[in-house]
Amino acid sequence: MSAAVATLPPPSTALQLLEVRVLPEFCAFWLTWPWLSSVAPRGDGHPVLVLPGLLADDSSTSALRGFLNARGYNAHGWNQGRNFGLRPNLERDMLVRIDELFERHGGRRLSLIGWSLGGLYARQLAKIASDKVRCLISLGSPFAGSPKSTNAWRTYELVSGNKIEDQDGLGTLVEAPPVATTSIFSRSDGICAWQTCLNKDGPLAENIEVYGSHCGLGHHPAVVFAIADRLAQPEGAWKKFDRSGWRHLFFPDWQRSPTFRANAY
Repeated sequence: MSAAVATLPPPSTALQLLEVRVLPEFCAFWLTWPWLSSVAPRGDGHPVLVLPGLLADDSSTSALRGFLNARGYNAHGWNQGRNFGLRPNLERDMLVRIDELFERHGGRRLSLIGWSLGGLYARQLAKIASDKVRCLISLGSPFAGSPKSTNAWRTYELVSGNKIEDQDGLGTLVEAPPVATTSIFSRSDGICAWQTCLNKDGPLAENIEVYGSHCGLGHHPAVVFAIADRLAQPEGAWKKFDRSGWRHLFFPDWQRSPTFRANAY
């Protein structure tokens, strides 16, 4: 990771206060469900494993999983209780969960979706179990910078009992796994510096920008549509997200000037 990204300050207090958008975003999700159902492609029934963010549990991803199940997927929670950060045997337990779902669904590869800290776990799991993972989607996950470029690192240390500096493998997270990998992020994220959520562009790696809060990424209508679009990509024939037509209204060009909108909040 570059020194510039590694030392970025966390989002401002103003951006943190804008996280109250999570409530209207949640309402918007339910109000737009009929529209989302009409425009989002149907799934092919493959299993999807969704990992929650710091201090969250499977209830935080139930709305997203409910929508994905309604669109024809088999979406599952992580079944690890509340996410209090890395703990002994978490990686082992998650690999067991992946093996369980892989076998339950007849050897079909899983798609992994990880929200914030859950996306960091999912990124690592996709590297270890790439033979069982079809694609990876992270939501506001700061894999490309210092944990101190977030407003959550002190909370992480408090609830996990671990020092950020003592965490193994942080420097390797920036490298994408050998599967189709999508990072969905917002420049007005009030928790994580958005630059730390960017994949290096590559044939199997992409970034999708939305306008929204960090805490609402798991049910933001634009995010839900993008997730459904990504999951519907045929296995072995993945193509990058197409933001042409009406989509450009909700999905800005993430490669535009970093100063555009980044300082507008």
